[in-house]
Amino acid sequence: MATVAGDIAGSRASKAGRVSRLLSRGPLHALMIVLSLLWITPTFGLLVTSFRSQRDIAESGWWTVFGDPRQLTLQPYKEILANEDLVQSIFNTIYITVPASLLVVLIASLAAYAFAWMDFRGREPLFLIVVALLIVPLQMALLPVSRLFGNVGIFGTVSAAIFFHVAFGLPFAIFLLRNFFIGIPGELLEAARIDGASEWKIFRTIILPLGMPAIASLLIFQFLWTWNDLLVALVMTSSDSIPITVAIQQQLRTFGGNLDIIAPAAFLSMTIPLIVFFAFQRYFVQGLLAGSVK
Repeated sequence: MATVAGDIAGSRASKAGRVSRLLSRGPLHALMIVLSLLWITPTFGLLVTSFRSQRDIAESGWWTVFGDPRQLTLQPYKEILANEDLVQSIFNTIYITVPASLLVVLIASLAAYAFAWMDFRGREPLFLIVVALLIVPLQMALLPVSRLFGNVGIFGTVSAAIFFHVAFGLPFAIFLLRNFFIGIPGELLEAARIDGASEWKIFRTIILPLGMPAIASLLIFQFLWTWNDLLVALVMTSSDSIPITVAIQQQLRTFGGNLDIIAPAAFLSMTIPLIVFFAFQRYFVQGLLAGSVK
């Protein structure tokens, strides 16, 4: 009987503890819910607006669609896909973002491995220079680099935007990956060298698989930064090579309140980054938590 009474008392204490923890975390959960709603509401409003006609947008707010779902139509997206300039701007964004992201990850991975595990003269001063480049404002380089690209003959092209994003993405990428790679056990590399493995084989068979979480996180960051860029695209590209961000900005400047074009175009520009993020979400979380647990 004593044992049964003890089990009942323990069960009640456990339930009371769970209730107490739930009540203590209630305000925090409520705050998180409110912040989530504040973040999601504009995005949801943009989505609903992208399916409404210009007349409905001018006459009422997007929330009225709940009382009249007939406002929703695919016509704005049909007009967007029929707009050759906007469609070409989406392809230009892909042409800029994909090479820029892959080049940053590839070059930074090789450089980070060298800074972390290879002994060469001037390694520490060179790494300090890389770290110092992190504080160089991007805006300072726009005009000098524009003149340089003009002398080379690539200003106003997709290549100019790619090279600029690669150049300014490398310092942070090298810094991030070097700090991750240096946490890999050195015994693994020494054992591989004893077995006769070259530095390239060590990098390919040990560093890359173990560093995949950090590399995937870097790829997501670089992809999002480049895809959503407006300033560099405004300066470095011309009318034939503008990405979607500049195309939307031009629509806003030209047509003012033409939300039936701007809303679906803006939501289309959000779709691909969201797909990339959710596709690499598992690696992204691993990269953020890397090193937090030993």
